[in-house]
Amino acid sequence: MHLANRPLVTALCSAVALCASLTGCAPQAEEKAPDPAAGATASCAPGKLATQVSGKLTVGTDKPAYAPWFADDEPSNGKGFESAVAYAVAKELGYGRDAVVWQHVPFNSAFAPGAKKFDFDINQVSVSEERKKAVAFSSGYYDVRQAVVALKSSKAAKAKNVTDLKDVKLGAQVGTTSLDFIEDLVKPAEKPAVYQRNDFAKSALKTGQVDAIVVDLPTAFYITGAEVPEAEVVGQFADSPGEPEQFGLVLDKESALTSCVSGAVDALRKDGTLAALEKEWLSDAVDAPVLK
Repeated sequence: MHLANRPLVTALCSAVALCASLTGCAPQAEEKAPDPAAGATASCAPGKLATQVSGKLTVGTDKPAYAPWFADDEPSNGKGFESAVAYAVAKELGYGRDAVVWQHVPFNSAFAPGAKKFDFDINQVSVSEERKKAVAFSSGYYDVRQAVVALKSSKAAKAKNVTDLKDVKLGAQVGTTSLDFIEDLVKPAEKPAVYQRNDFAKSALKTGQVDAIVVDLPTAFYITGAEVPEAEVVGQFADSPGEPEQFGLVLDKESALTSCVSGAVDALRKDGTLAALEKEWLSDAVDAPVLK
C-alpha cells in the first residue's frame, strides 16, 4: 500500500466503525412486536400441534373400555360417547381418524403426578381442584351426576334419600368421585368396599358382596340394562354446591396443547356436536330420582 494513501484509508475505516455503532446509516423497517393472538392461532394450526409424535394425536384410555363410553372394548372404532368425542376433538384440531393413536392408560395413572405419554386422555375423569395439582384439564365435555345401583332384592333398593344409604354396604372404584360421594356425602356406618376396576365392583354387586355401588349415571343405566338386569338404578345424587361435576380431557400439567384442546371442546359444545353425540350414545341415561 502506498504510504500517501494511509490517511484516506484510516478515515474510511473510522466512518465505517461510526456507522456500525449507530442505529444504522440507512433507514430500516420498524420491527413489530409479536402479536400474542396471532401466536396462539399459529400454535393451534390444524394438524400442526407439538404432539407426542409429529403428525399424530396420541389418546389415552383404560382397558377394558366400558360401555356406553366405548363399544366392544375397542376405542378406535369410533363407537360409544367418548370414542366419538375423541375423534370429534381430533378432527377439530386437524387430525383425521388415521392420525389418532390409542394408548392403554390405567384410570388412576391418567391423573397421577408425572410426565404423560399421551396428548390427552379420555376416560370419565372428573375435573377437580385436587387433580389439577398434578395434571391439566380441558373444558368439560360432559356434565355428570353420580348414581346408586342396587340389586332389586336389596334393602338399598328401597332408599329414598341419602340417609337411607347410611346402613347399607356400598362399593365403588378406587380414585373416583363415586367413592368420594360415598365417603363425603353418604358417610356410611360401614366402610365402603373399594375396587380396582368397575367390573370388579359390578361382580361384587351381582354376587351380593355389596348392597349397592355408586357409578356415574350413564354407566348405571348401562349396568342395569345390559349387564346386571337383576339390579336397578335407585337414584342419583344432586349436584354438589358450586360448579357441576364435569368430565374433562386430561393433559400433562405443563402441556402446551391444553388451550388448543379446550378450544376444540368449546367449539364442539357451541356447534351442538357434544349434545348430538350425547343423545346418540347416552340416550338411555334418562332422569332418575334425586336422592337428597
